Amino acid sequence: MSAPMFRAAALRVRVPATSANLGPGYDSFGLALSLGDEIVVRVAENGLDLDVAGEGEQTVRRDHRNLVAKAMYAAFDRLGGRPRGLEVRCLNRIPHCRGLGSSAAAVVAGVLAARSLTVGGDERLDDDAVLALVTSMEGHADNVAAAVNGGFTIAWTSQGRPRAVALEPSPALVPVVFVPATEVRTAKARRALPPSVPHGDAAVNTARAALLVEAITHRPDLLFDATADLLHQQYRRAVMPRSVGLVDQLRSEGLAAVVSGAGPSVLVLCTDSEADAVASRETRGFVSHRLAVDTDGTQLLSL
Repeated sequence: MSAPMFRAAALRVRVPATSANLGPGYDSFGLALSLGDEIVVRVAENGLDLDVAGEGEQTVRRDHRNLVAKAMYAAFDRLGGRPRGLEVRCLNRIPHCRGLGSSAAAVVAGVLAARSLTVGGDERLDDDAVLALVTSMEGHADNVAAAVNGGFTIAWTSQGRPRAVALEPSPALVPVVFVPATEVRTAKARRALPPSVPHGDAAVNTARAALLVEAITHRPDLLFDATADLLHQQYRRAVMPRSVGLVDQLRSEGLAAVVSGAGPSVLVLCTDSEADAVASRETRGFVSHRLAVDTDGTQLLSL
């Protein structure tokens, strides 16, 4: 592969927040949300000039270990070579360590920005290769698939490679997210899970995951039954008791509430007629956001 050439023009990338699992679709289902991070990148003379504003601006690294920068360099290496320098500006709106796909957004933004800055990048790193790269960096394809494609996505692995399909959600679907002030790292949440689960619980989740595809795309009236889960949420109660307690409370009222991703945010899948009432309820320790489903996925825009 010959050394790549790079575009001089700056590029703006917008990538949506995502919620994974959605109850029974553990490590496979993802939903893109109308809350997003943005980065502006340009090729520079030398070095890395990176700044961050918004979520995590006091703690996020501003060097080569920044996740956006790491993703860009990983993509440039796959594309055949790195530019001499980069200027990166990050505007973060997705809360960190809350189960809303902040790390997936950073990885996707960096990889797609690098591909777009590289002349002929689409041919050097096609969409399947992008999904493979972002999945290898993130660890699972559920959030990254939704971040790239938008809408409702189903991810799986075939012959050792991640695959994903994007489906169009029902226009009546409205996500409401309850975000706590506390953080829980994904690794900690995953350590709370047992190495195996009862066969009966797995059978229940299989049926509910299949039903959730129909509920999200065509039958929102089935969302409550379709979001039942026995594989992961109850096991995480010890590390996020208030979040799982809120899920229990909301579900006792007939609402399709789930832990968002690895938590600790809580996602309620509503219809338009009930979303305002859900979002306006008093929930101590959580801030509610009525959102929309992002159907665009990651957008690459010239400045």
